[in-house]
Amino acid sequence: MLYLIGLGLGDAKDITVKGLEVVKHCRRVYLEAYTSVLTVGKEALEEFYGRELILADRETVEQEADNILKDADLCDVAFLVVGDPFGATTHSDLVLRAVKLGIPYSVIHNASIMNAVGCCGLQLYNFGETVSVVFWTDTWKPESFFDKIQKNKQNGMHTLCLLDIKVKEQSLENLMKGKKIYESPRYMSVNQAAEQLLAIVQNRRLQGEEPEVTENTHCVGLARVGAMDQKIASGTLQQMSTVELGGPLHSMIIAGNMHPLEIDMLKLFAVDKSSFEGNECQRNT
Repeated sequence: MLYLIGLGLGDAKDITVKGLEVVKHCRRVYLEAYTSVLTVGKEALEEFYGRELILADRETVEQEADNILKDADLCDVAFLVVGDPFGATTHSDLVLRAVKLGIPYSVIHNASIMNAVGCCGLQLYNFGETVSVVFWTDTWKPESFFDKIQKNKQNGMHTLCLLDIKVKEQSLENLMKGKKIYESPRYMSVNQAAEQLLAIVQNRRLQGEEPEVTENTHCVGLARVGAMDQKIASGTLQQMSTVELGGPLHSMIIAGNMHPLEIDMLKLFAVDKSSFEGNECQRNT
């Protein structure tokens, strides 16, 4: 049996009782190590679970999945994922591979950023399509995610922005030379995401557009959701470019139309409460 087990968002103790029981009896236990990270390292997990963990990076999961699935039709193998197992499409691919090989599978769910963002007070049923905000380079500055944010905004919906993670990535030069030399891990901050969005706003204006999202659009910055030191800040997009939220992981929400109750909740985390005065986003139920 292949078990896909969610680990939650905080530390080693966020695994469910059911998940921990499965981990303890599996022959092999893999820890997926590239779509997200916990606030504790592999060693802390091993100590709490009482098991050795095998790190599975992007290359292992996407190119060497057969090694993970080896003999899973004869013994139990666990694949641990920060958050919920189906927070990334990669894990659906693993399930499809298992089914094709006749290997049964079971999923043990857990909290993920997709539902834990409700901690800021914005209602989950008011969210539209989730987007990923990637690190720009000098030669690659995509804006497609901004169009999705604008579409959500036009429909009055909030947008959850998942911010880029670069773990065990190669530079273009090393990739072209075939050298397995990896860059230091990088985690996009709310400040960086806001700066890129502000740059897109300016670009659109230069093209003669007046975007739905502006410097004064209300946003929420979230850091280390689910951890003891989680931090939330609400304010304008401009304020998000300078707010201090500490270490990773960060997420950001671009607010759509807000119910008065949502606004009252965001005021609890406001960088400047005056930014919510006379808010044009209020709507009646």
